[in-house]
Amino acid sequence: MPYAKYSPEEVESRGEEIYEQQIRWKVEAGNKGKFVVIDIETGEYEVDEDDLQATKRALAKRSGAILYGVRIAHPTAYTLGGHIAMEQE
Repeated sequence: MPYAKYSPEEVESRGEEIYEQQIRWKVEAGNKGKFVVIDIETGEYEVDEDDLQATKRALAKRSGAILYGVRIAHPTAYTLGGHIAMEQE
């Protein structure tokens, strides 16, 4: 989805920065594999097992939100035709 104010690279960069600096330490314990959806302009976020539900809640808070999503404790949100070997805890 294109945004007038941000390039896709800016959305990713801002979202990743907010996640790493403000959110990761709050959500990682007990939420492995869930999704976090972040409003890159306010820093507000939603966590859910279903990324669509997290997105809907974030947009209900602010309909024009610019959102970035990440899967907690996973290198990617999704895989196609395969699997990712996870680190042992």
